[in-house]
Amino acid sequence: MDVRSLMRRAVLFNGQREAIVADGRRLTFEQSWERGLRLANALLSLGLKPGDRVGSIEDNGLQAADFFLAATAANLVRVPLYPRNRKETHAHMLGNTGCRVVIAAQQYVHELDGLLEELPDLEQVVTRGDDYEDWLAGFPADDPDVAVDADDYFIIRHTGGTTGLPKGVAYTHRAWLAAGRDWLYLFPPVEPGDKCLHLAPISHGSGYLFVPMWLGGASNVLLGGFEPAQALAVMEEEGIGYMFLVPAMLNQLNHEPTARQRDFSKLKCLQIGAAPIADDTALAARDIFGNVLWQGYGQTEAVPVTMMGPNQWFAEIEGSNPLRSCGLPLPFADVEIRDEDNNPLPQDEEGEIALRCDGQMAGFWNDPAGTAERMVDGWVLTGDVGMIDRNGYLYLLDRAGDMIVSGGYNIYPAELENVLCDHGDVVEAAVFAVPDERWGESPMAVCMVKEGAKVTADELIGLCADRLGSYKKPKQIELTTEPLPKSIVGKIQRKTLREPHWEGHERRISGT
Repeated sequence: MDVRSLMRRAVLFNGQREAIVADGRRLTFEQSWERGLRLANALLSLGLKPGDRVGSIEDNGLQAADFFLAATAANLVRVPLYPRNRKETHAHMLGNTGCRVVIAAQQYVHELDGLLEELPDLEQVVTRGDDYEDWLAGFPADDPDVAVDADDYFIIRHTGGTTGLPKGVAYTHRAWLAAGRDWLYLFPPVEPGDKCLHLAPISHGSGYLFVPMWLGGASNVLLGGFEPAQALAVMEEEGIGYMFLVPAMLNQLNHEPTARQRDFSKLKCLQIGAAPIADDTALAARDIFGNVLWQGYGQTEAVPVTMMGPNQWFAEIEGSNPLRSCGLPLPFADVEIRDEDNNPLPQDEEGEIALRCDGQMAGFWNDPAGTAERMVDGWVLTGDVGMIDRNGYLYLLDRAGDMIVSGGYNIYPAELENVLCDHGDVVEAAVFAVPDERWGESPMAVCMVKEGAKVTADELIGLCADRLGSYKKPKQIELTTEPLPKSIVGKIQRKTLREPHWEGHERRISGT
């Protein structure tokens, strides 16, 4: 099966139901698909052929839905760009994937200046200006009905590039459908008329829910940006049933003053992923939104591989600490913990997390060496440090590259961040390594605290020592009322906070 055929069938069965809510407009499945067909024909008129890569730079909105549907209908391979990236990164993503065309929202066209001359494969930048609606209406709504195979490429998403240039992760139609199936496999069933709110871009994590919602006759509600008060209002007014959030976004919703005054009775599933979540954030969200929280784990290269609902997440189970877990292996996924020689480790031992699932990447685009390094015998090696307990719960102890080695002891920042965020005055925290003459390196923390907070750095250091032991406590803690720096997908950027402390050092690790 391929994505295009199933989405087209959903239009046949749900034609007059609401499909897209965005930019103040409400469109049925038939209306939305017609717009997608018009844009598909517009792109094909430029000489594009099925399988060609087409970049896009845009926010959530009606135009983003148009492009998602158009690329699907024309069997073009989407290559999403992220507006908060630098122009050099846009050039790399477009150039590495050989994009022939890039479609850009008016406000982001300037970020592509000069790329037509710089990139030999790039032939045209399609700008969505004020005349977009008239331009779109000028193309036929006939279905181009191009050939599509389940093993054709559907999308190339890029990794965050924290260890170098972003890598293109290529998904086939078959893999994208499998990923969507696994995302929703344990969720409450999607029913016609349900609504999914996309606060994060559909070009990223939230986009995994777009196709399953469409196939189930549900409506995709798109907001162009994340503003907590607005998000909560839309959740209540639209009767939202499904959402995807990163923990930092959920934390902001928790702290929005109106959160506890609203009706979220239609909410079925609030799915959290992409980064570890603090206990305090999860518990507060459960109190506000109800017994609807789900958490999953995976990487762009293989997602999802674990999932757990509220009955597993907030349970008391002998031999497990579900609150600190990131879920249980899904029925169609394999998860193992590997040692340094890539051998499987028994339960309750720490090592590198290795993943295998139907929805994993075909490989890194145009990077056979990178693919060979990360994919071994069909398994994706994550670089994440984890452990699986006797009940099957997976614990993400940390990103391997962020581990702190202090005096020969391994310290995982996420462990300290959880303790710091348990304090009522702390909104969010980031822990990273700083040089230490005695121990080589030691942990330091930066904590965003509430306005008027009374807590001191010494109190928080003492809290860490009491909970985790003196050798794990931060060397120092900096308090701020400003939000911590975050990546384009809402993850706290430890590296940005760490860099000033390593000026003058050749390496970002230190030894005694």
